[in-house]
Amino acid sequence: MIDLLIEKIKKTENPAVAGLDPVIEMIPAYIKKQMFEIYGKTPEAAGAMFTEFNKAIIDAIYDLVPAVKPQIAMYECFGLAGLASYIDTVEYAKQKGLIVIGDIKRGDIASTAEAYSAHLGGSIIEGESYDIWKEDAITINPYFGTDGIAPFVDRCKKHDKGVFVLIRTSNKSSCELQDIIAEGQPLYLHVAALVKKWGGDLIGEQGYSRIGAVVGATHKEQGIALRKQLPQTFFLVPGYGAQGGIGADLKGYFDKDGLGSIVNSSRGIIAAWQKDKELAADPDLGPEFAEASRKAVIAMRRDLQFAMEG
Repeated sequence: MIDLLIEKIKKTENPAVAGLDPVIEMIPAYIKKQMFEIYGKTPEAAGAMFTEFNKAIIDAIYDLVPAVKPQIAMYECFGLAGLASYIDTVEYAKQKGLIVIGDIKRGDIASTAEAYSAHLGGSIIEGESYDIWKEDAITINPYFGTDGIAPFVDRCKKHDKGVFVLIRTSNKSSCELQDIIAEGQPLYLHVAALVKKWGGDLIGEQGYSRIGAVVGATHKEQGIALRKQLPQTFFLVPGYGAQGGIGADLKGYFDKDGLGSIVNSSRGIIAAWQKDKELAADPDLGPEFAEASRKAVIAMRRDLQFAMEG
């Protein structure tokens, strides 16, 4: 998985991942009207409009980005209809040749962790394997320690999948826990050491492990320090765009070859049409709304070029 991700980053010359995190408020009126007429104001309508919206976005950007990252919570809140949309979105992205990172942030121990790990490779039903999720990688929470991580690491080994472990998240209050000093250093550095250990025997041909790390764009100095500490750990970087991160902040997140990180933008890409005055004011707006997402990806790629120069 990690080698394929790196190959796609090289091919597109773009370390951006599009976060597919839709909410009803960002769905164009023509899609909402169509789905409400069919399903009424129901979870089924929300799921259907998310699928239609995501497909239009994917069609507009699949040749420009290496990966997409759907956030499962946006779909789960609409129950089975939402989860159906999540699965349909993943399948469509895979059809278009994209790496899919399922942003699920799961964490638990024992049989529960094993059940969550079905996101990587599927479940066994009396000897038959069935992969309902089809993600290439997922995000996970390390709070339970090795007991909570082991089932996911095992799946990475068996199925050539990947995980991105939360180390230094982009939200403001992350410091309440992640910066606590323990044995002379911040807690997030202890987590980083564990991530390095967990991924030590999963190094791919490109020199990076299938056990990656979530490192926020909003903590520039800490991100640079973590890159030095974790030279074989691939970073998934949230916090770009809407949370204030810019390309210039990320120069130290990449290695000398311009690799080592994939940078997420969600609202900045999928809601780009709402920032375009002409599109937002067009009462007859149709599928062309996704062209704004394409322009946003191109602008993001340009912004990240400086950071990739090493």
